[in-house]
Amino acid sequence: MTSRFLQAVRPFMSITPEVVKPTREVHFNEKLIWTFAALVIYFIMASTPIIGADLGEADPFAFMRTITASTQGSLAELGIGPIVTAGLIMQILVGSKIINVNMGDPEERSLYTGAQKVMSVIMTIIEASAFLIGGTYGTDLDLYSQLAIISQLLAAGIIIILIDEMVQKGWGLGSGISLFIAGGVGLQIFQGFFAANPMAEGPGELGSPDVVTSYRGIVLAFIAWATQTDPINAIVHLFFRYSPIESDHLNLPSLSLLSVIATIVVFVIVIYFESMRIEIPISYAQYKGIRSTYPIKLLYVSNIPVILTSAVFADIYFIAQMVWSTTGRDSSNLLSAILGTFKQDPTSNQYIPTSGLVYFLTPPRSLIGELGVFDISGAGEQLIPSFIRALIYAVILIILSIIFSVMWLETAGMGPRDVANQFLQSGMQMPGWRRSKKIVERRLEMYIPTIAVIGGLFIGCLAAFADFLGAIGSGMGILLSVSIMRQYFELISKERVAEMNPALRGFLGIK
Repeated sequence: MTSRFLQAVRPFMSITPEVVKPTREVHFNEKLIWTFAALVIYFIMASTPIIGADLGEADPFAFMRTITASTQGSLAELGIGPIVTAGLIMQILVGSKIINVNMGDPEERSLYTGAQKVMSVIMTIIEASAFLIGGTYGTDLDLYSQLAIISQLLAAGIIIILIDEMVQKGWGLGSGISLFIAGGVGLQIFQGFFAANPMAEGPGELGSPDVVTSYRGIVLAFIAWATQTDPINAIVHLFFRYSPIESDHLNLPSLSLLSVIATIVVFVIVIYFESMRIEIPISYAQYKGIRSTYPIKLLYVSNIPVILTSAVFADIYFIAQMVWSTTGRDSSNLLSAILGTFKQDPTSNQYIPTSGLVYFLTPPRSLIGELGVFDISGAGEQLIPSFIRALIYAVILIILSIIFSVMWLETAGMGPRDVANQFLQSGMQMPGWRRSKKIVERRLEMYIPTIAVIGGLFIGCLAAFADFLGAIGSGMGILLSVSIMRQYFELISKERVAEMNPALRGFLGIK
């Protein structure tokens, strides 16, 4: 029986814009065009400023940008935040049995998807209003300006929701969420290497010969240092980058040679472990004598646990920032003290958490720098707090990744029961065992839940490791983008095979 919640949301689904599923076969080249068009639209929105917004120099939500694929002051201000938050809410409601959804029933699955889209629109309105109330776009706006800003964010949010739906329904490749995250992280990596913003950099005081006019981009910074000294000294100076404005504080830990090395290491590790899998022997009932294997990858649920965990962290950060701003940035306020307080970094103009829950949910960027590499006298004072913060952050990240990894099995149709159904419907069976759903399900239960836990554990550890070393684009961003690129590579390979042999489309899972 369909849950009351889904029945209550059903009337709103009829007024929510919808992308029609293709009624014909969409060829591979056409899917590439639609996917590229979706990415172009996203980049245009990320480059289009909000009309009537009065932005400050600092970005209060800089920590969230990689996770939500958003850009400050643009039509993509909210990014994929409402979509991911709505998905997270629905995951919790289903996982806690507050609403009962039979994912095996096509009608209920369709209602669940529609309810999630309605929730995404509601979250767009809520987040846009919260940005406005928190003073992100100025504090002296008249009613007309406020309505204009909310209208722009709502329209942009609906467009992003529809683009994601268009890609997922078979017009494009993959999903809009993955596409936007990969595009945003790729842009951040490019800027990390080639950003031409000038800055003073060096171990001495301003005006000393040890300080040069450098650039934010690591490649341009190396050229600037190499022309002033020599390549060896340039490498030494840029391995840890710091500013003469605050000589005991790393200025750009995420744009140093150490961060480049960390980024490359994470790329290699993810690509290697993406290929690790358990292969279950199978045979085909209709083709006797033909045997193959069914692969269950180590990262079985892919990057979903990290996306959902990132959404939790980003939402808490968002709420804490809003509370801190609306309470007059008063650290004595009880709610603000619990959720978190902030300070503005004079070198980057970004708000950095200093206490509260949000302090432990944001990674200590470049942990080596925070231990006082350049300020030996303060190293002992910073050592214990930095390690405690890093440990708490890593534990929370890993635990949530495991929880969401297990929860995703059922809601995404990847659990033993759903896979057993796919086995039987495709005419597959396990050699030496009767062709029974219960037997196949019981055998899969020996592998899938365990692999989901191990995968969630591994992906949480890797994200924390990358964050601590200050990988360009953040640890989670790099982890997500590498996994997404790997998925696209496999998806494109399957699409090409399916186009040459259409009979294999169902077996390869191609829409």
